[in-house]
Amino acid sequence: MTGNYVALLGTKGGPAIRPGSSMPTSSLVCLNNHKIVVDCGLGVTRGLVDQHMALKELSTIFITHLHSDHYLELGPLIHTAWTAGLNSHVDVWGPPGLELYWESFLKSMQADINLRINDEGRPDLETLVRIHVIDAGHVIDHHAITVEAMRVTHPPLIDCFALSFKTEENHVVFSGDTAPMEALADWASGCDLLIHEAMLEEALPALFARIGNGDDRLRQHWMRSHTLAHDAAQLATRAKASALALHHLIPSDDPDFKKTHWQAAVKPYWDGVLYIGHDGLVIPLNPDVITSTAH
Repeated sequence: MTGNYVALLGTKGGPAIRPGSSMPTSSLVCLNNHKIVVDCGLGVTRGLVDQHMALKELSTIFITHLHSDHYLELGPLIHTAWTAGLNSHVDVWGPPGLELYWESFLKSMQADINLRINDEGRPDLETLVRIHVIDAGHVIDHHAITVEAMRVTHPPLIDCFALSFKTEENHVVFSGDTAPMEALADWASGCDLLIHEAMLEEALPALFARIGNGDDRLRQHWMRSHTLAHDAAQLATRAKASALALHHLIPSDDPDFKKTHWQAAVKPYWDGVLYIGHDGLVIPLNPDVITSTAH
């Protein structure tokens, strides 16, 4: 696709995958002809290729927080791009601790990396990647895109961030993983597209029965660290967003709960353009399009 858009590559909340399930969280943002990867859950590399992105064009990555469903495939993505011809810098922005992940990945793949440098003439992978630690506030101005971060509530982690990408024409906000936050509505005010994580309340008991670990800790984590779909809808309304996309869906792979269930949960609180995330969904950011389409 050309122009400005967001592609939801993996839309599943949580790291586990099962037959027929969607893939964990990753997204692609294209603004001003510049492509930015947001989160690198399992499957991100395949998702980018399916969007017809040449992996050697990889240049900018943001990681919202250090839960595995958001950064497990960061190293493999960069390494695969390198084997596909990447020879320019990749800037990776994320919370403290990401640099340790990258150092450890390089060490784990040292034999292969050295072999390909010596046998295939590839550049030193270590020198191509630059890790940047983010904090709340202004992050960077890049390709006429202003990137800002907001610390969100996702216990027990502290360094978890919502991300804002703004140009002269478009404003896209990712909630990241978060409990409902009134401040996020103010921070995202007037955005063209709010991409917010969501849980379907009526589906949680069945999900917990299927994957619970024998006590109540998983359910407690969901309720204190994530946002129900109707709360995301209310937040989008308060933010006066032009469109809402539900992402990082919990659950995303229960055949008893379909798109219509998500729409019903949101309908009393949101009457704007709505996208229910699914892997490979492309959301155009042209103002004439975004206000007239919904999926």
